[in-house]
Amino acid sequence: MDRSRILTLTAALAICLVLTFGFWGCASKAGAPEVVNCPASISWEVAPEARLTQFDCAMGTHDGQASLIFTVAVMNTTDKPLRYRVNIFLEDMDKAQGSLMPAKGKPPVIEPGKTASAKIPFIGVTQESKKILAVVKTMSAE
Repeated sequence: MDRSRILTLTAALAICLVLTFGFWGCASKAGAPEVVNCPASISWEVAPEARLTQFDCAMGTHDGQASLIFTVAVMNTTDKPLRYRVNIFLEDMDKAQGSLMPAKGKPPVIEPGKTASAKIPFIGVTQESKKILAVVKTMSAE
C-alpha cells in the first residue's frame, strides 16, 4: 500500500474511535441522579419513563454478613402507573443484583410523579466497587 492510503485509513480509524468513545461518554451521564453518594465510575442506562432520585452505596451488614448495600430511589415521570426493574452490575467484580420497584402492592406500581426506593445488598462483598453499571427498565405490572 502506498503512504497516502495508509494515512487515509489511519485517519478514518482515529475518527471512528473518537466518535465511539465520545458517544459512550455522553451516554454514561444520561439518567444519572443529581446527587450520587458512591465513589465509583458509574455508567447509567435509565428508561426515559424513569428518573433516579437517589443512588447511594455503603458498606454494612445484611443478614449478619458484611455487604455492599445500594439505596436506589426511582421516580415515575409518566402520566400512567408503572413498575420498574433496577439492576446493578459491579463490572470490576463480575457481580450483579437487582430489584423490582415496587416489590409489592396491588397492583405493584409507582403512581405518576411518585417515588419508590429499595435497598439492594451485595452479600459477602467486602469492598466498594470502582466500576458500576446501573440499569433501570420499565416492565409490565401484571
